[in-house]
Amino acid sequence: MTDHPAAGPRPHLPPAAEFLYWPPQSQAYGYRIVDRLFHSRTVPAGGAGSAMPYGPELDLRYVSGGIERGIDAFMDHNVVAGLLVLKAGRIVLERYGLGLRDHDRWSTMSTVKSITAMLVGACIRDGVIECLDDPVERYLPAIGGSGYEGVTLRHLLTMSSGLAWSEAYADPASDVNRYSRCLAEGTPDGVITLLRGLRRTCPPGTRWAYNTGDTYLLGRVLVAALGGPLADYLSQTIWKPAGMEFDAFYTLDMPGGNEIGGSRAGMALRDFGRVGQVVLDDGVIGGRRVLPEGWVDEALSPVFLFGPRDQDFGSIRSSRLKGYGYSWWIGEDGSAQAHGFAGQRIFLDRAERLAIVTLSAFPQLPHVPAPVPDRHGELRLFTDAVRDALRG
Repeated sequence: MTDHPAAGPRPHLPPAAEFLYWPPQSQAYGYRIVDRLFHSRTVPAGGAGSAMPYGPELDLRYVSGGIERGIDAFMDHNVVAGLLVLKAGRIVLERYGLGLRDHDRWSTMSTVKSITAMLVGACIRDGVIECLDDPVERYLPAIGGSGYEGVTLRHLLTMSSGLAWSEAYADPASDVNRYSRCLAEGTPDGVITLLRGLRRTCPPGTRWAYNTGDTYLLGRVLVAALGGPLADYLSQTIWKPAGMEFDAFYTLDMPGGNEIGGSRAGMALRDFGRVGQVVLDDGVIGGRRVLPEGWVDEALSPVFLFGPRDQDFGSIRSSRLKGYGYSWWIGEDGSAQAHGFAGQRIFLDRAERLAIVTLSAFPQLPHVPAPVPDRHGELRLFTDAVRDALRG
């Protein structure tokens, strides 16, 4: 008789290697426990954190597809786990769904790309990085001799490296899915090996093309320049000074490895809002400037304008996005937006002193019902209703 270990309770976790393919019943749970599925490193908060003031609660209605909905119906219809609205530094709406609680850390997905861009600015202010036109191989010699040779930090920030990269989430053979499997396996320098194999399709800086690999390299550059964990730098530069309430985390590319600058970090809803508030405050926290003078204006200005060939990527058409800045999406209305897979978004309207955070679990292929709902379009309608209600 074969010996078996003693039985006992243990959790059944969603498979990390299928992160981009989870069925809806796994998403709401899995997005809350990403640090249990991938190697991770804590971003420490500073004690109890600072309380955010509350204002009068927002109430609104909006119409989508001829149907009038309120806030609860918006959350139900769009699979929203967290919803936060900040107006002039005060919370006017805070809602939780899908079992999310205020202290749970939800996956940032690609919204962390915009935070990585903020840290590039902080490193320039601190003299850790000289300028955006530094070549990547100055910090990462291992990328020399590949298609990334001659690519600069500015090119990585603006997704214009010129390397061929497929960001097709529904294609198991795409580059983004190969990257995702590398992270799940934790193979030492597996992502670097993947990136070294990419071919160049156009000169760097000449064309925008969304590439999560670019931001992974940007995170590696920051780790190399700092000579220590990016999690510690985020904690010292933004997390503790801004009074974040909860520890965040970065996921790592291998055990004890490098922080992933482009995806899968985790933070609590109100702390997402505080990140947005730092940008609305022009990179000043408690009277101390953490981002260079003029950095926010520069970062939130479109470096590339979207053309007809770009319109079918992601939410560009539905969200009415105009262009791309320093890892921030720029709306036709002048807003700045951080977007992430499956419905994560930080929306900023600097003129209105407004931040809207939505954390969602949009069903993904092959689990999407037909016809595919235009959730980004509905989110835009909801955002317009928020603005109208606050102006009123």
